[in-house]
Amino acid sequence: MAERPRERLQRWGFSRAGLLDNRHGEWWLLAQMVLIAAHALPPWPPLATLGIASWPLVLRLGGALTLAIGLAVGGQGAANLGEGLSPLPEPIPGTPLVTEGAYGRCRHPLYQSLLLCSLGVVLLLGSLLHLGLLVALAVVLALKARREEQRLCESHPDYAAYRQGTPAIIPHLPGLDWRGGYNEHHQ
Repeated sequence: MAERPRERLQRWGFSRAGLLDNRHGEWWLLAQMVLIAAHALPPWPPLATLGIASWPLVLRLGGALTLAIGLAVGGQGAANLGEGLSPLPEPIPGTPLVTEGAYGRCRHPLYQSLLLCSLGVVLLLGSLLHLGLLVALAVVLALKARREEQRLCESHPDYAAYRQGTPAIIPHLPGLDWRGGYNEHHQ
């Protein structure tokens, strides 16, 4: 029988109290959701005010391709997690650590997916507003991932070794790839 929405929210750890005190990272999720929803805003400033008659087709096509790749990465990451999938940065108790598939390429492929989709929108629209949303989303997801990693280290003794050799979100990009003992040295 399919899980009801309320049961799923409870399994993920959502509670009214958590919305007030951020006990399971609810505020990170809310910030993420607001930034994602803001991608529906129209491009700003209008290209004409920047002296651009029309946005180049090659950038629009590149944006569409990047968006499609982001969706594929997200689909693979969600499928790899299975029952361990949660929107909160809190591992579901009793779920195994996933290190294969999309998780063999980076530790947070769902966050990588969101950033690729956001970049795709930026390239499609040529919007400075959306570029700002991409940067803000990158900051929120990097901080959310660090919180998540603290919890993963607590619940999975082998997470530290996985973290040492696997990129965080975007390989080799400062701020989005920290390997090794970040949490031990920066708490």
